[in-house]
Amino acid sequence: MSGSTQGLSHAATSVVDAISRIGLNYSFVLAPDELASFLHGMLVTLELSLVTALGSLGAGVALAALLTSQRPALARPARVFVEITRNTPTLVQLFCAFLVINMLLSEALRNLGGNPLTPFIWSAIVISLHKGAFHAEALRAGIEAVPRTTLEAAQSLGFSRRQRLWSVQLPLALRYALPALVNNMVDLVKMTTVASAIAVGDITYASIMIWTQRDNVLELMILILLFFGALTFAINRAGRWLEVRLRMPGYGH
Repeated sequence: MSGSTQGLSHAATSVVDAISRIGLNYSFVLAPDELASFLHGMLVTLELSLVTALGSLGAGVALAALLTSQRPALARPARVFVEITRNTPTLVQLFCAFLVINMLLSEALRNLGGNPLTPFIWSAIVISLHKGAFHAEALRAGIEAVPRTTLEAAQSLGFSRRQRLWSVQLPLALRYALPALVNNMVDLVKMTTVASAIAVGDITYASIMIWTQRDNVLELMILILLFFGALTFAINRAGRWLEVRLRMPGYGH
């Protein structure tokens, strides 16, 4: 094992030296602590992307159901929330949540064991709700695109309005809205970089910590671009596959 490890270390050193000849400094990969920090940042970004993807879809479905409700007491507050969320920057929302709401919550819970919400959790909540507002609009459009004859058929079978929404409209709306949802997901992954603003140890924050010590901003920015490019490409391909998989005969193509 030690011989294999030494071989890998020697190979890594050779690669770093070769790259340095074209003016790129990737010597941080030879420092175990810095390499571990960078790899951990990649994992944190993947974890945050997964959590916010699921959270935003849940928020989007809930908001879409409220937006299409026949009850103004439900639809109007949802509309206000969607408009405010869509029309204000994610970073501003994150700062308001973490620097204001989190501070008030910490003060209120000081004598009850402290505030359990970490910067990661606040980032997940804010990004999920922000992108959930965009999902909601895409799903609302999909719900309203369901043919009236389909709803009349469901009603004739004795479906209640709630059953029609969950069993007929939302499954169809998901298919109609899938291209927009995939686009939102790509944007969501890129949006996770705002978490570094409140010291969440994602790939951006880890890179900042490294380049402040080594002055290799260009090199780390290249890695960040490649990482997000590969991740968003994978999401786009998965979305295309889902579009084909979920396509219904007689609809769209």
